[in-house]
Amino acid sequence: MNHGWTYQDRIRAADAGQTALAFYSGRYRHSSAATWRRRIEAGEVTRRGAPLAPGDFLRAGDELAWARPPWDEGEVPEGLPIVYEDDALVAVDKPAGLPVLPDGGFLENTVWHRLAVRYPGETVAPVHRLNRGTSGLLLCARTPEARRDLTRQFRDKTDGRADALRKTYIARSVPLQGVRAGDRIEIDTPIGPVAHPLLGTVNAALPGGRPALSRCEVLETGPEGVLWRVDLVTGRPHQIRIHLASIGAPLAGEPLFLPGGAPRPDALPGDGGYFLRSVEIDFAHPATGRRVRLAVGWMVGPSGGGEVERYLASNRSPKGRSSS
Repeated sequence: MNHGWTYQDRIRAADAGQTALAFYSGRYRHSSAATWRRRIEAGEVTRRGAPLAPGDFLRAGDELAWARPPWDEGEVPEGLPIVYEDDALVAVDKPAGLPVLPDGGFLENTVWHRLAVRYPGETVAPVHRLNRGTSGLLLCARTPEARRDLTRQFRDKTDGRADALRKTYIARSVPLQGVRAGDRIEIDTPIGPVAHPLLGTVNAALPGGRPALSRCEVLETGPEGVLWRVDLVTGRPHQIRIHLASIGAPLAGEPLFLPGGAPRPDALPGDGGYFLRSVEIDFAHPATGRRVRLAVGWMVGPSGGGEVERYLASNRSPKGRSSS
């Protein structure tokens, strides 16, 4: 059980005229209108400190607060191994199943909270994101200057600049006919927002979307699927998952993206059960400008990836509680 949290909203002109119930049930669709009605009637939602009723109309500039009571966040893996650390940055090896930022049902069982506990008095902030089900290298800044510089490098990566940082992943997909170890494939399926009934929109394969490029190498093939090394040239959201799905090879256990790269209407990006691991980042140090290459292991044995299968099995239902 965590300590609860207060979520703040400021009403924009476009949202003025709605009732409190319509605003919350429309903006935060992870909960039903009936659930929001119960929360508002229980006094959890206030306007400038005064409780709201579900039918109260909202005005532009209203400051709303939802004081969410403490809740059980569910189990996540323990620990947060430190791969690299200096005065400007920290690199961690995020386990699969651990969210990076507070979101949805997670607040304290996150990378953000564990960093706050490990570095009291500092604001050590992740400068990019890995999905909850993705493991591996995550860069975090310890100073505002480092945060700005690393954020710029990731922004350059998003647009595919040649001198930007480099990220490499290992992924396990379902079997794909016609590929064999050593094959190299470039995937340039455009990616953009598409409608999703649970999320409003979600990034997926989209003709006419933003340019995206992944350079993929087949490491192993077998009845369990294909093991890929993927070098990201651009950095679109969910790029590897979308790109492999777009060629008919979604990740084994992929909960969201269908063959072709479209999203399942009844699934969420944070659902896990797949193997995707960030194994290498090459970037310019934000304080010195020197190139830094960080790498972690990716656990593949000689017998067709048995270590990956054991890793998958151990991370489908993460055990343990926050180490904080």
